[in-house]
Amino acid sequence: MKPFDDAYFMKKAINQAEIALECGEIPVGAVIVIDNKIIARGHNLTETLTDVTAHAEMQAITAASNFLGGKYLQKCTIYVTLEPCQMCAGALYWSQISKIVYGARDENRGCISLKTKLHPKTKMVGGILADEASALLKRFFLAKRNLN
Repeated sequence: MKPFDDAYFMKKAINQAEIALECGEIPVGAVIVIDNKIIARGHNLTETLTDVTAHAEMQAITAASNFLGGKYLQKCTIYVTLEPCQMCAGALYWSQISKIVYGARDENRGCISLKTKLHPKTKMVGGILADEASALLKRFFLAKRNLN
């Protein structure tokens, strides 16, 4: 693996997902990168904040916009451990982000299955470290089922 490739930054997103897992959140993490520099990090906070919009991507978008001092994330890439949902894909559309890189697919609630439109200039790549991202999600949901 060469430094600063998609796998490198996805590992940073997985680190965020692990933080979410430790907090009892669904383990999804995200980082936003520009010029090979991480400018924002986020992980799910929906339980902590009791806010259905507090997804990893939304946290990272807000942090990146604050860092850049503007609402557009052109020339930025988001690395997220799970394919964005319709809400997050919509926010990424409006941010005009250049690239979305995700780990695991979300066959039921993901933006691909729901045919959510992305910005015409946004590229999307999937399956980066998908097994590692999926393993965290499976661990979380197995533990949840065993508690009930």
